[in-house]
Amino acid sequence: MRKNKKDDKKKQYLAMQAQKQQQQRKKKIDPLKTRGIVYLDYKDTRLLQRFVNEQGKLLPSRITGISSKMQRKLTLAIKRARHLGLMPFVSEEFRP
Repeated sequence: MRKNKKDDKKKQYLAMQAQKQQQQRKKKIDPLKTRGIVYLDYKDTRLLQRFVNEQGKLLPSRITGISSKMQRKLTLAIKRARHLGLMPFVSEEFRP
């Protein structure tokens, strides 16, 4: 009786692993590379605003699809724009 329970659990586990392999995630395309953008300008707030959520937080690269190198450049550009007052630190909706 015990062997049957172990075998059933093992079969369920193997079935779940097979399903995970079939449902592989589609690789995200870098939106900056497709547009041919090499340099992120801190003055281009319209572009930078695409990578910030409603609260003013930076979106992670796993969501936006940007490479890690460009994510670091994007972070620096957004910080510069915020420091110069081109972009808000926090959205007006979330201010006290």
